[in-house]
Amino acid sequence: MALLDFSLSLEGFPILLHDRVVLRAPRLSDYEAWRILREESREHLTRWEPVWSAHEISFTAYKDRVKAYARSIKRGVAAPYFMFDEESGALVGGVTLINILRGAAQSASLGYWTGAPHTRCGYARGGVQAVLDHGFSAMGLNRIEAACQPENAASIGLLDSLGFHREGYARDYLHINGKWRDHLIYAMTASDWIRR
Repeated sequence: MALLDFSLSLEGFPILLHDRVVLRAPRLSDYEAWRILREESREHLTRWEPVWSAHEISFTAYKDRVKAYARSIKRGVAAPYFMFDEESGALVGGVTLINILRGAAQSASLGYWTGAPHTRCGYARGGVQAVLDHGFSAMGLNRIEAACQPENAASIGLLDSLGFHREGYARDYLHINGKWRDHLIYAMTASDWIRR
């Protein structure tokens, strides 16, 4: 059965490349690779994400997610990317700018994930660097924020190494893995990015 891929390779939505990481908008045709990666990474990811229902890994839920991504891109409030290994073409994770604000703010929030088989391989670093560069240059953002749980040493290390500044501690910030969790709040500005 052929899928109508009302593709998120929407006109003008860029494909990014950094080192060996290719980033592009999610497509319906990515479903099987996404499902497999998410299922084999469930134990790794659920420590840092909201609880998954059985439905959330279904094609129906994925299709709704891709449609929501498309609407968000068209409205200019999000820039979702899947990360792929340039050589093998394997899906390895995702990076998203969400809550994009224009006007006086020119800001966004950053989210990212890497599938369990691909952690500590440089994919998140390359993907986040590509999205930051695009966000601060082509998108004209001035500030990008990120949050991570204090126990997430890998995310803390990534954000610190990229030059994010730790700005605060948010109590009960997000409902993760069935509980309200505290988060460290990080931010980078366009001038920070240029200086690094």
